[in-house]
Amino acid sequence: MPSDAEAASRRRVQALSAHVAGSNAADASQGAPDPRVRLTPGGGPGSLTVIDNRTGSRYEIPVREGGYVPASAFKAITAGGDGGGLRVFDPGYVNTAPCKSKICFIDGDKGILRYRGYPIEELAEKSSYLETAFALVYGDLPDAPQLREWEQTIMRHSALPVPVIAALEALPHDAHPMGVILAGLNALSTFHPEQNPALQGGNVYRSHAAQDKQIVRIIGKMTTLAAHAYHRNTGRTPAPPNQKLGYAENFLYMLDAGLDPNHKPNARLAKAMDVMFLLHAEHEMNCSTAAARHLASSGVDVYSAVAGAVGALYGPLHGGANEAVLKMLSRIGSVENIPKFLEGVKNKKEKMFGFGHRVYKNFDPRASVIRNVAEEVFDLVGRDPLIDVAIALEKAARQDEYFVKRNLYPNVDFYSGLVYRALGFPPEFFTVLFAVPRAAGYLAHWRESLTDPDVKIMRPQQIYEGVWLRSYPTIDSRPPCRGEDRMWNVAPSNASRRRLAGETVEMAASHYHGYDGGSDSPSGLANRLASVHRYDAGQAQRLSSPAFSAGVVAGDATSGVDALTGVTGK
Repeated sequence: MPSDAEAASRRRVQALSAHVAGSNAADASQGAPDPRVRLTPGGGPGSLTVIDNRTGSRYEIPVREGGYVPASAFKAITAGGDGGGLRVFDPGYVNTAPCKSKICFIDGDKGILRYRGYPIEELAEKSSYLETAFALVYGDLPDAPQLREWEQTIMRHSALPVPVIAALEALPHDAHPMGVILAGLNALSTFHPEQNPALQGGNVYRSHAAQDKQIVRIIGKMTTLAAHAYHRNTGRTPAPPNQKLGYAENFLYMLDAGLDPNHKPNARLAKAMDVMFLLHAEHEMNCSTAAARHLASSGVDVYSAVAGAVGALYGPLHGGANEAVLKMLSRIGSVENIPKFLEGVKNKKEKMFGFGHRVYKNFDPRASVIRNVAEEVFDLVGRDPLIDVAIALEKAARQDEYFVKRNLYPNVDFYSGLVYRALGFPPEFFTVLFAVPRAAGYLAHWRESLTDPDVKIMRPQQIYEGVWLRSYPTIDSRPPCRGEDRMWNVAPSNASRRRLAGETVEMAASHYHGYDGGSDSPSGLANRLASVHRYDAGQAQRLSSPAFSAGVVAGDATSGVDALTGVTGK
């Protein structure tokens, strides 16, 4: 028997499908509203009359067709101040729209997520990641020939340049996988100078061919970068990409094939991986996508824009939430401990991860799909005992008035960590599995921004609260630094102590730029060595000082010697 959530999800999909299918000419002839067109948000266009109670002045603020107010309109309200006008203070941009977009729609109150108008539930059931990625980037689902060409082109661009592989292999074996991904993306940016706006001018991306080339390159190489990131920790070498396989299937192949070119990943697991990719492909103006558009506004190359977005995703508050869910479920341990845990949450003694969302105030539509994916994976690799804890926790929370009143429903992270763990991925790799598919969303927004007539280089305003004006004091007249804003001295390592203790005149002199042991005149060398003697004396005094003994030193040998480079004549 399907659960209440599953039944509700199916009913919603059926209703949406019928709604879309019903948008035909007959309906239009009867004057029925087109379900493909959104009802006017915010009540439609018009204006607001703002009365400044400080002065009694009235201002007309326009309300645009899209149900938004241009923030610049408030600049006219000055009230006799410094002329800068009012600013909108919106920490975290919780109600500020930096752009217009046709890519993704979210209604958090109703639990709706649509890519280009397509309900996420329908896409997860009927589509694939690459087909959905095409729709995100280009606006519509492809026809059969276009889909075939798109898939083949992406897989043809899945291999990494040999120097990029060498750069990744030079990273520490215990490097975080997200750091490896970032290094790879930045390295890739250097391999295509012919399409770098910093080298070729800002018009290089006006060509659709140039845009498309970079899009297929990045999507194609993301899974390969991820495979190398995965095996930095294992010590093994990923298999070369198999261009004859599907996108998710090839990803699993690179992880597991080793030296066996005939390895075939399990089709059901590959499908589960593909659905997970699809669900994470795009999510409107989240932190990392906003970072991508922010960077794109400067005209930077697309690799740097995507790398910046991935860097934002690296943060645990954005991409690492599913790992926190796993730790929470492990701490609960069993279904019997759930009531005690929920009481701890209510009493602020425990934290609930995987429930609630910055946008969704209802059930996250992705969570229901992932729950079904989890059951499919468990059927193949074995049931994770924590899934029973997760299901029981969800049921208990949805029946508890405390959580219902606060609109705390499971989000996408609640079940995704369990799926990834069942697939054999370590927790530190979970964010990579977020970054790989989200590249499609980043690229869709990057491409959209290129033709956005309203796009400007991002330059948010601030509210300045610092000291207004003061004169420059001499160093002897300044009060001692106190408080949290002081620079805390960095204690030297034992290696630094060793180097400082072993410094000689000859060694210190060799630090000078341009010193080759004999090119200077005798007088010039004598002057420099005299300076070195003075430096060594100073270092000896520092080494014997109580402050140094306590591990508090202002600098190290390198910085001290560099300070003397002025005597070299350079």
